[in-house]
Amino acid sequence: MQLETELKIARRAAELLKEAKPPKERFPAIKEMAAEGLPIQTAFRMLEVSESGFYAWRSRPPSERQLRHAWLTDLVTEIHLASRQTYGSIRVHAELTLGRGIAVGRHQVELVMRRAGLRGVVGRRKRPRIDRPDAIAADLVDRSFARNGPDELWVTDITEHPTREGKVHCAVVLDAFSRRVVGWSIDASPTAALVTGALGMAIDPRKPSGTLIHSDQGTQFTSWAFTHRAKASGLVPSMGSIGDCYDNAMIEAFWSRMQVELLDRQRWRTRVELANAIFEYLEIFHNRQRCHSALEMLTPLEFEARQLTVVA
Repeated sequence: MQLETELKIARRAAELLKEAKPPKERFPAIKEMAAEGLPIQTAFRMLEVSESGFYAWRSRPPSERQLRHAWLTDLVTEIHLASRQTYGSIRVHAELTLGRGIAVGRHQVELVMRRAGLRGVVGRRKRPRIDRPDAIAADLVDRSFARNGPDELWVTDITEHPTREGKVHCAVVLDAFSRRVVGWSIDASPTAALVTGALGMAIDPRKPSGTLIHSDQGTQFTSWAFTHRAKASGLVPSMGSIGDCYDNAMIEAFWSRMQVELLDRQRWRTRVELANAIFEYLEIFHNRQRCHSALEMLTPLEFEARQLTVVA
């Protein structure tokens, strides 16, 4: 019985402490084990702390530093959960300082997240897509995606992701200035209609004139339907070289984040389930909630709105 109790305390201590700590920093773990009904005299012996020191620590009120740490931990946890557990310390720090006006160092945010077991999601390596159609447009972007205003450059591409029913394909049109998704389309097949639908969604409300529309040389983008719709609407087609993902690096970076923050986080049962999740990610999370480091930690909609205010 004694051996079983000691093993239980050892396992619980390992869960609570996770790393070797000085004796006075082991007191919170003993307090939690006491609340769980474990014999604390055995815990004192196994963790090599004094009983008198523990009771003296427990009788002292929490310090100002401890109170601030607990308060900051609650805030960091709230922001991390609101980001769907995708934010790392950089974006959590930006939300605290820029979004809420709280003075805190980024290294302190890293420490709080590490102690609370909070982590942002990280990207995976993306293999370049290799398509072999004939090009019908020159590369007018030349890997220079920075723009001074909205609707100067749009980038577009297709991605796919499996479900138990089969693959779902998504086409997106992204404004290079604000990173805003201005058009999207979802279907079970990667057809010309898919990319033309996304393009039409972007064209109708924004009425572009002379906007560059940059893509790779996939067959969907070299199709008559897509190129005719683009040129008839005043867009100027541009295409990167064959098989070079860096020629459309901005949209590739977007897919990489969507892969990490949404697609790879669970197994999808049906096409409808995944399509609904993609819609919610594009329109609600990406455009309206997700802060972007390239946009001074603003959302795409906030960044565009600020531009309109400056122009006015």
